[in-house]
Amino acid sequence: MAYIHVKNVRGKKYYTLRISVRKNNKIITKDLCNLGDNLSKINLDKLEKKYKTQIRKSYRTLKNFLDKNIYLEKAKKLKIKKEKYFSKEQEEEINAITLHYKTRFLKLDKLTRGEVFENFILSFAVNSTSIEGNTINLKEANELFAKDKIPKDKTLREVYDLKNTKRVILFLREESLKINESLIIKVHDMLLENIDKRTGFRTHEIRIFGQPFKPSPARYVRADVKILVDWYNKNKTKLNPLVLAILFHHKFEKIHPFSDGNGRTGRVLMNHILYLAGYPPTVITKRFRDDYISAMNDADKALSKSLISINPVEYKKLVDFSVLEFKSSYWDIFLV
Repeated sequence: MAYIHVKNVRGKKYYTLRISVRKNNKIITKDLCNLGDNLSKINLDKLEKKYKTQIRKSYRTLKNFLDKNIYLEKAKKLKIKKEKYFSKEQEEEINAITLHYKTRFLKLDKLTRGEVFENFILSFAVNSTSIEGNTINLKEANELFAKDKIPKDKTLREVYDLKNTKRVILFLREESLKINESLIIKVHDMLLENIDKRTGFRTHEIRIFGQPFKPSPARYVRADVKILVDWYNKNKTKLNPLVLAILFHHKFEKIHPFSDGNGRTGRVLMNHILYLAGYPPTVITKRFRDDYISAMNDADKALSKSLISINPVEYKKLVDFSVLEFKSSYWDIFLV
């Protein structure tokens, strides 16, 4: 495996192209060449030609390292307003992503951007529905989207779950609609088409078994959604877009305005908020479902007195979790 080794000498970073191989149950490392102290001057394509055998399989890993760190160095030089929800390191990493997204990814040709976005939709749809119990895996979902091939031994509910998710994301991208009560209902009803006939806000009480939080009473659902939308409009120019999306998602789930599909609706709306703000979307992965639910539950104490509370301390666990998912999904999907 080839990788870039970083060495600090008197506060300055120097880089080396290094390989590691396993031999007789031991890991042996070898330096191929020195890369200097400026990441932006490293030409990966030239290195691949020179050390094709050694780094061919590690090309994407090397590119990922270079892009992330080059843009991180650029982000550190930006003069930005301090965000109280993020640590300095988180802020720099988020700014590196948005900088890469706006100056590199969005400059790619339309066809390439479209292909990457299709990959995002696939990953988002599979993970978001899997969190709620859908058993269709990534390979099956890809064949469903690309070839309309129905997976064996899966229910129509699961199939519609994925198809509806893709359709809603494309709809929101095409229309760029503002967040309001009508759009929230529209997104939910599209997601649950052919799955659940109960459309619109719920008018009955619900209990979430296994979860400690109490959703809004049915008679207050519409009023609480209005409070949430008003809060969003008031804060969309005050809060960092990622913070805004995270807090909106949590507050939305606390209301639980629908009979079913609240989690899926909330995650779609979270990404629509990012899209409207010019930020890349994010994927909350099934792999960390337990951490996700734990962080959401932990944030409930922020709303013990008011739905519009935005206490950074009480949201720390959820923000930290969401930032990790944001970083991971971006560099995994949008690095081309």
